[in-house]
Amino acid sequence: MRDLDVAKDLLKNRNLSLIIVRDGKVIFESRLPGIAGLIQAIESMNMLLHSSSVADRIVGRAAALLLVYSHVSEVYALTMSSWGLAVLEEAGIRVEYDVLVPRILNRRGDDICPFEKISLTASSPDEAYKILKAASASFRT
Repeated sequence: MRDLDVAKDLLKNRNLSLIIVRDGKVIFESRLPGIAGLIQAIESMNMLLHSSSVADRIVGRAAALLLVYSHVSEVYALTMSSWGLAVLEEAGIRVEYDVLVPRILNRRGDDICPFEKISLTASSPDEAYKILKAASASFRT
């Protein structure tokens, strides 16, 4: 079974928000909301994320930039935004999704997700990681 298929199955069956598989083994999983799990994975796994397969519940532009920063090889999302899809395809990352939406909205559904807005100011995946990590920390405090 392909790593991405393993990740997809586990994402759905374990009620996770994020799962990362490499060489047939789960190397990270999270139930944290938003991009928090992805930032935690980058901080704890760093280079181990290279060439991994990622399944995430929601992938917008912010998450996509973090995935490009992490040099993952393929991504599956239950819900993907067109902004996120464009970022991943431009980076040559293989993408699968169930639902494609124009934008990721905030929890109230009345505006664009704050992390999506913040990601629009980033000119590179490296810059996106720095500003999204700082923003994520400020949202938690």
